[in-house]
Amino acid sequence: MPKPIDFRPVILAGGSGTRFWPRSRRARAKQVLALDGERSMIQQTVERLKPMAGLDKTWIITNEYLAHEIADQLPGLPAGKIVQEPVARNTAPACGLAAFLIERENPEAVLGIFPSDHVIADEPRFLKALQKATAVAAASDNIVVLGIEPVRAETGYGYIETGDFAKDDSALHVRRFIEKPNQNRAEEFVAAGNYYWNSGMFIWSARTLADAVREHLPETAPLLESIAAAYGTPQFNEVFRALYPKCENISVDYAVLEPRSAKGEHLSHLYCVPAEFSWNDLGSWTSLYEYQLETRLRGDAEGNVTDAGGHLAIDATDNYVFSPKKFVALVGVENLVIVDTEDALLIAHRDHSQDVGKIVKELGLAGRTDLI
Repeated sequence: MPKPIDFRPVILAGGSGTRFWPRSRRARAKQVLALDGERSMIQQTVERLKPMAGLDKTWIITNEYLAHEIADQLPGLPAGKIVQEPVARNTAPACGLAAFLIERENPEAVLGIFPSDHVIADEPRFLKALQKATAVAAASDNIVVLGIEPVRAETGYGYIETGDFAKDDSALHVRRFIEKPNQNRAEEFVAAGNYYWNSGMFIWSARTLADAVREHLPETAPLLESIAAAYGTPQFNEVFRALYPKCENISVDYAVLEPRSAKGEHLSHLYCVPAEFSWNDLGSWTSLYEYQLETRLRGDAEGNVTDAGGHLAIDATDNYVFSPKKFVALVGVENLVIVDTEDALLIAHRDHSQDVGKIVKELGLAGRTDLI
């Protein structure tokens, strides 16, 4: 009888969600907002992972602005499982710290790295893919990514080029990771049939990830190990604040996955499990609009998606409106994003919704911290 796998979800929840301003703020970032239902994004993430692991084995990596809100939204999660980064250092240090913390408890435990702000439909298929990926990761020093079959030539996602199947047909070898392509390359990837969207969900054992960080980030690894060694002691916060800012600011894709893929698909121990579930990385107001329109959560015959205290549209098409306390009238406008909160109003063209984060930067430079 095979030994049970000790699965540990690690949820990355440290982002500021600036592209969802003005709803998203430092202390109320995207991951703690209910953008597509009654539950927040992080609540949905934790809930879908419960069949694999309870709250006692779930870790949240976040920041000081969001930690209290996350604790309130996830009653039952042990306080020590919410790790507050003193500064943002991208995903490699966050993942590496989780690996070193869990390695001290059980080196054979399998970590699942999950962004806190994705929308996933058909959860039974998600769990089936995750269970397969977990088994592949537990079998050896394998690194597994859940790949999403592309449904369009999307230029906003990274891609995974895959090779042949492993011997047991459980997963595909990974040839390389490709950053966000231009339109022509994205169309070529979709036509080729062996490219998948990089979901940002990775599965590996604590030892495999820790060793990969030691290999590829030799200056950062000792800092993370020292922080992990101080966990649970009175000195932890002091050590964390002193050492973490010295860690390299780099994504786990650049730090670990791309160097591994350079070894060749049969030597890198990199695998992709193709996912058959619906997935959406809600990265902007436009992506939320498209998701809600596609899933018919909201939307009228003219393509207007509204979350408002009533609305009327005359010769108005393809607009997104959030104004839950006001009646909104749209006349002769199209392709707009309108987001009304108590202290701010956003009006943008949907084609420029990726630029909303620039507003937050400008507000910071102007000293308007009350609005960020």
